[in-house]
Amino acid sequence: MPNLSRRTLIRGAIGGGVLGAAGLFGLPQLVHAANGLPLKIVNNSGKSSDQIWVHAVGTHLSTGKMGHIRKDGNFAEIALSDNTNNGYTNYGIRLSELNSLPLATLSGRVYISVGQQLKFKVVGAGNGLGLQYPAGWVSSDPNFNIVHDFMEFTNNDSGMYCNTTMVDMFGLPMYITLQGSKTQSIAQWKDGARAKVFEALRKQAGFAKLVQGDLRVIAPGHGIDAGLFSGSYLDANINARWSQYSSQTMRMVANNQEYTGKVEGSNFVFRQNGAVKATFAKPTTRDVFFCNGALVSPNDGVSGPIGAILAAGLNRGVLLKPNQPITDPAQFYPGTTTNHYSRVLHQNTVDGKAYGFAYDDVCEQASYIQDNAPKNVTLTLQPF
Repeated sequence: MPNLSRRTLIRGAIGGGVLGAAGLFGLPQLVHAANGLPLKIVNNSGKSSDQIWVHAVGTHLSTGKMGHIRKDGNFAEIALSDNTNNGYTNYGIRLSELNSLPLATLSGRVYISVGQQLKFKVVGAGNGLGLQYPAGWVSSDPNFNIVHDFMEFTNNDSGMYCNTTMVDMFGLPMYITLQGSKTQSIAQWKDGARAKVFEALRKQAGFAKLVQGDLRVIAPGHGIDAGLFSGSYLDANINARWSQYSSQTMRMVANNQEYTGKVEGSNFVFRQNGAVKATFAKPTTRDVFFCNGALVSPNDGVSGPIGAILAAGLNRGVLLKPNQPITDPAQFYPGTTTNHYSRVLHQNTVDGKAYGFAYDDVCEQASYIQDNAPKNVTLTLQPF
């Protein structure tokens, strides 16, 4: 089975947070028996477990229906009648009431919040019924003033694929341990990392407004959309690389295939044995931070891997070098104009791994692990 990187895991909508279609309006919820991969949450946060809330939501892979895992471990499909808490659901479970939670065959998220449960909302009708997820990067979101964060996962018959993610924001320090054919932990934060990340970005020119009080830091792409970050921040770098490769040839190895790339007109064109394999228009700063727009990379095994390396190189500031990808993390984020948000996140994890942007899995730099014979998974909340 191919590596299920974050690109194929559930993602929040860039502007909103409504995910999925599930269920039929007016039909009763179906509840699936409590079984699945055990998830344990270890609270080393320094906060009382009575004040920590857990929400496990996602799409059931056997039915295609969205739902949540209840305190009894059963998976229940969403319904409009779930909106009983002043128009929002009651999907949160106090951590003090949990020993472990079975993750059924789901693709979804486990959200952690502090002080109060998060306000999910079932929206739509008929086959368009979906679940509105928190969007902590949107100031009008009902969850904006709640400290929270989440892990992502796909648990299916082939194994467990999971990550902690900072692609949208960084709110809470936590890391995953996955036990199966071996025991793996990923992206444990250094001591005092949360405060250090906040402080470093407050002091970084152009990035200070991304720090939202003591709630979270939002990613630069969302900062652009919110008017908190310059939409032209990387333009000079992008223009320089397009100019460079109008006369110079890039050599790239992507998905174990060799390609040559050169800017032809306004497009970056990649060829193999003379045949065009992928073409990319010049991206905007927003495209680079979101790894989208002109840099959208389909899961086709050719243009997808090429575009991912191109986007990663622009985020990491290493596209100047004509042999790609650059695999040495010590060379990432040089100079004053680069993705300092991602740089600071990586600097504050013990193993240097983080999901600072959507294609941070290029050269295995992301906070992602998988196991094809999983036994259990642990999410550890660190001090903050």
